[in-house]
Amino acid sequence: MRRVLASLLITLMLMFTLAPIGSAQTRRHRRRHSRTFWQKHRDKLTVAGTTVAGAGVGGLGAGKKGALVGAGAGAGTGALYTYKIRKRHQHRRRY
Repeated sequence: MRRVLASLLITLMLMFTLAPIGSAQTRRHRRRHSRTFWQKHRDKLTVAGTTVAGAGVGGLGAGKKGALVGAGAGAGTGALYTYKIRKRHQHRRRY
């Protein structure tokens, strides 16, 4: 009885240790995607662009003080859009 149990345990141990070797042979390629300048700095560029646009509109309307108020409003609007409204997860189709 001891020999049967010992041989069963050894057989099971060999089966479980040899099984992962087959799955370790598969290759998984990691795709390295180099991001563009826009992709790296999208948030900062969006806020900066809305700040400049707000300053331009405010400057046309009320001079220096209007440009300052417009820059603040543009920066606030750009930050609100960038960090709260814009969708972060885009679903891409794979064909």
